[in-house]
Amino acid sequence: MRPLYRMRKKKTTFKPFVLSFAAVVMISPLRIVFMGTPAFAVPSLQALLDGPDDVAAVVCRADSPQGRGRKCCSPPVKTLAEQAGIPVLQPDSIRTDEFFETIQAVQADLAVVIAYGKILPGRLLRLPRLGTINVHGSLLPKYRGAAPIQRALLNGERETGVTIMQMDEGIDTGDILLPARLPISDEDTSASLAEKLAWLGSETLLEAITRLKAGQLPPTKQDETQATYAPMLAKEEGHLDWNKSAAELHCLIRGFDPWPSAYSFIDNRRFRFFQPQVVPGLVGEPPGTLCRADCQGILVATGRDYLLMKEIQPEGKKRMCVQACICGMKLPVGERFT
Repeated sequence: MRPLYRMRKKKTTFKPFVLSFAAVVMISPLRIVFMGTPAFAVPSLQALLDGPDDVAAVVCRADSPQGRGRKCCSPPVKTLAEQAGIPVLQPDSIRTDEFFETIQAVQADLAVVIAYGKILPGRLLRLPRLGTINVHGSLLPKYRGAAPIQRALLNGERETGVTIMQMDEGIDTGDILLPARLPISDEDTSASLAEKLAWLGSETLLEAITRLKAGQLPPTKQDETQATYAPMLAKEEGHLDWNKSAAELHCLIRGFDPWPSAYSFIDNRRFRFFQPQVVPGLVGEPPGTLCRADCQGILVATGRDYLLMKEIQPEGKKRMCVQACICGMKLPVGERFT
């Protein structure tokens, strides 16, 4: 995995509501307001900091308690912005006149939004001279919403990508400016795929801004007939139904790794599962039966084929390889997960 705070060596339209992209030809650096919160947004902010334009301000969500100790921690975007000496704003509400006037005073040419975490009001979207663009983690119009990366994995997609989009007041309904595609591997989890898409998003964002300044970024309307939605994940969705096929469960476990994770129970004790592999074979045991537990992993019968999990997390313990688990506890081979 590449570190999110890697320094890039190489430096590399949104249609305003009254001005077309084709009419915009910019030579001088843009003043940019960046709005984002989690690690997914960090590579794009770093790319802008390394590029020719001026990041005038960063807006992110408030600091929040993290981990078992509930220690209050800064969002990853704030950490990077402070390291770069960029002013950081963390408003309780982005819909107040006070916040609007604060952003207005920045006199930004463009706003860039990536996983900020709140819906922006129309007057804020229209405030920068060139409007507001977004980096979304799917190939729009597919997977609009809060969890596009996880939902793509859950649905067994073989390809995803990022879309640079002109923001409007809908949920990911704005015009498409620049898409970029990425294949999904059988080993990808939501964590690994998010990191790949974060870096792809940063590269695509720089290309989009370069083309915007050259007047070469025409917007394209989304095809509403192809639109799908990616709602937030619920913990209950991770409860495995072993009557499903191994292929379906393989997608679910990867999509829920690392959060909220896929799980099942034996004798009211919860086990979480990671690193699945489909093992073809005619299943003779009832779905959910723990058929084997050894150094290769645990093998469980499903509605079709078997599923081998190489990592496991028993309730009250840390995530570990199955070999380490069976050294410390006996797994009940022959019993059924429920």
